[in-house]
Amino acid sequence: MNRLVAFLILSLAWACQAPLKEPIILEELTISEIHQAFQNGDFSAEDLVEAYLSRIEALDSSLNSISVTNPEALPTAKKLDAEFSKTRKLRPLHGIPLIVKDNINTKGLPTTAGALALADFYPEEDAFIIQKLVAAGAIVIAKSNMAEWAFSPMHSESSTQGTTRNPYNLDHVPAGSSGGTGAAVAANFGTIGLGTDTGNSIRGPSSHHALVGFRTTLGLVSREGIVPLYLRNDVVGPMCRTVEDATKVLQAIAGIDPKDPITHYSQGKTTTNYTQFLKKDGMKGARIGVFRTLSEKDTDPEISALFNQSLKDMAMLGAVIIDSVEVENFDSLRRNQWCPVFRQDLEKFLADYVKRDTMKTLEDVIRVGTKSEYAKEGLESFRESELPENMVEDCGDPFTDLRRIAFREAIEKVMDSLKLDALVYPSWNNKPARIDRFQEEYLGDNSQIIAPHTGQPAFTITMGFTSGNLPAGLQFLGKMWTEPTLIRLVYSYEQGTKHRKAPVF
Repeated sequence: MNRLVAFLILSLAWACQAPLKEPIILEELTISEIHQAFQNGDFSAEDLVEAYLSRIEALDSSLNSISVTNPEALPTAKKLDAEFSKTRKLRPLHGIPLIVKDNINTKGLPTTAGALALADFYPEEDAFIIQKLVAAGAIVIAKSNMAEWAFSPMHSESSTQGTTRNPYNLDHVPAGSSGGTGAAVAANFGTIGLGTDTGNSIRGPSSHHALVGFRTTLGLVSREGIVPLYLRNDVVGPMCRTVEDATKVLQAIAGIDPKDPITHYSQGKTTTNYTQFLKKDGMKGARIGVFRTLSEKDTDPEISALFNQSLKDMAMLGAVIIDSVEVENFDSLRRNQWCPVFRQDLEKFLADYVKRDTMKTLEDVIRVGTKSEYAKEGLESFRESELPENMVEDCGDPFTDLRRIAFREAIEKVMDSLKLDALVYPSWNNKPARIDRFQEEYLGDNSQIIAPHTGQPAFTITMGFTSGNLPAGLQFLGKMWTEPTLIRLVYSYEQGTKHRKAPVF
């Protein structure tokens, strides 16, 4: 009898409970889908953040992509839910979980750049772009692992977190230096992500993870509050699963920042509505130049096949393909474009933000040390590097450095003469390297060659997968300030091909 009574009591208690909520299917969720769910009452921002945090806890041990989760993410979500309940209005990124690369100042969370020297550095304020994203309603859910000091385009290894793996194939690299953001966004640990790109580091990891990566025109987006590598080249931008989501992030962060003088070049060259260029028929009538100078050197046959198929796909979508395009004196113009300004830029960051007597110089960083042999070699090389006497002309930004101006003008002259909307080439000519052989297998990185030096925008998007379930990226290079054109092209290509798929790991 006692068993029967106990059974009836439990049954009654179960029946009286509120119905359980349906679990949120996080795979490939977009901003638009999340906002529709908020409006329908399917789930709240708090529910969404809880679901992502649970997924990170359950799965990130395989990837090692997240350096720290944000203890304020849930309280922030609750506040945004209360706001929506009261106003019934959604901000542009209302309740959208954001993964931030660990070299971008984020108040309340460490900004380490993957280095022991900054392991206990907690910024006093958010970087300018974080302020803009938070104002748009985004929720910083976590910070992501990165290549220490952003030195490596090949892999993402830090002294604070270790090595990040590629969710599509755990034996392979996620590229660098924004590999943590790439792996985390690809694995659906957050809705949107931020990376930084000095030579490769948005587009490389995006290519390796079947993501959309925007390296915008240098000067369109502020770099304030970001640990620099070479500030003359550094760009921060979106890494997302869809072009639409990346465009919404860009729309939130673009704009003039008084603390980053280079953004003043964007005066009159931006728009408050980049989403208007999301057009499915955006390839119709577009003139696309094939830059085989980059696509045919030591290229994996599978990458070549995907690239050539992408050209056919663009033609089917209505584009005019000009195959191929040559830039006069390209090999000589591309030489000697790098300038070793790491010491200068880092020491200014330490003075402006870290503000410690014991952490002022590159020598202080070297004294603290590193767990990474790769980072150690990089730090030592910068100890001895010398800067030219004429910094403005020889180590300046792409608006003052005469070598950079000449390089850009040569490319844009050809684009103008052929009336091209963009040049295209593979983001990488080879598959992602294996982690245990990353240096010997680091081949075919095309992202380093043009955009970082000319200042031009370059977007990458997946063009399919090679054997081993490894993604490959297609890169679109535009003229200065032509983000609207590139958005139109990559969105049309994405919608016409639908290559993106989630990893299974």
